[in-house]
Amino acid sequence: MKRNCTGRICCGSDVGGMLKAIDSVRQIILLISIAFLVASCQNQPKKSHHDIGKIKVDDSLRALIAPSNEQAMAKAQSVMATYESKIFSVEVPGIINYDVRSKVGVASRVSGRLERLYVKYNYQPVKKGQLLFEIYAPDLAAAQQELIYLSQSTADEQLVDKAKQRLLLLGLTHQTIAQIIRSKKVNYRVPIYSPLDGYILEQQLAAVPQSNEVQASSNDSGMSGMGASSTETATTDAVPQVQNMALLLREGQYVSTGQTMFTIYKANQLVAEFTLKPDLSSEVKKGTKLTWHKTAQKDASIQVASIGLVAPVIKTGENFAVARVYIGKGNWRVGEILTAKIPILVPQSYWLPQSAVVGIGAQSVVFKKENGVFVAVPVSTGIKAGGLVQIQQNIKGWKVAKEAAYLVDSESFIPTNDKR
Repeated sequence: MKRNCTGRICCGSDVGGMLKAIDSVRQIILLISIAFLVASCQNQPKKSHHDIGKIKVDDSLRALIAPSNEQAMAKAQSVMATYESKIFSVEVPGIINYDVRSKVGVASRVSGRLERLYVKYNYQPVKKGQLLFEIYAPDLAAAQQELIYLSQSTADEQLVDKAKQRLLLLGLTHQTIAQIIRSKKVNYRVPIYSPLDGYILEQQLAAVPQSNEVQASSNDSGMSGMGASSTETATTDAVPQVQNMALLLREGQYVSTGQTMFTIYKANQLVAEFTLKPDLSSEVKKGTKLTWHKTAQKDASIQVASIGLVAPVIKTGENFAVARVYIGKGNWRVGEILTAKIPILVPQSYWLPQSAVVGIGAQSVVFKKENGVFVAVPVSTGIKAGGLVQIQQNIKGWKVAKEAAYLVDSESFIPTNDKR
């Protein structure tokens, strides 16, 4: 009994010691955990009250929640730009017009009244020496009476010559002055004749700026009349498109000294004018060869010529250029519609299909593929021909949507990223 009791007392003491040791270990582990927790809380940055309620978005999902007017997700075919030189044959429209480098103005050298008018409408063909109108001028009548008196009452040839010179300065021809001396009668209706063959246009409608004019003295044929100006005007201005409407001048109307009433364009000098778009005008130069024919007669003979002038034009708010080919009379008529083909050599540039570029207002954009989505990026475009468009910037390695129009959001405007 003693041994068993002693054994039981010894076993109880061992169990109690072990329990105390376990409790000590637990307390130590708990203290260490609390210390680590406090340390980690102290190292974490403090959150502002503005961050409350915000959700952090994974970068892989950011493309899915972006607005549809900023980027597009689509299984669209993409293409890359080619970098090469191109030769195109561009087709442009044109028209036969008058060559305004040589024209003559019919003006009045004295004040007077229109007695008779023999031309009726604009662009009426006239021949050299054809009677245009008759004018009554008191100064001319007085000068004629003075010449008749001097030729009859005095033998002083100097006075007679001065009287003749005065009539010449007023516009009368040598033939008319000789007729007045022979008949001894005052001609109250002074005839005015056409100085050349051509088409007449009323000056009020031919409001053409007189820039870059070159004047060359014309010879006195004796039939030009007092209204024919002594200069021919060479200019590069465009001929106004005026219909064959009736003249505004009327018989009985008074005209002043120096007033230009008509402009006569030479009938044997015409010009073919072709309209060029702004992107094409920079590639076309003076001397460029082209082929052209009448649009209404596709089987007609094809003409080959060189461009004589490329002039910028602004009309009704539109900016374009006009290429002019100077031709003779031939079988052409003013107003005939033409079609020309101009060869264009473009040096090495980046080229994309026209379907890959879409215009939004004043900008042209492409949809560049980035991180699995298409983003609208503005580009600078050049000439458009042959189903291709020239890109005037470095887009090497870009993958863009081949059909950009299908990615345009019709419900909103497309903002572009100019930093790309």
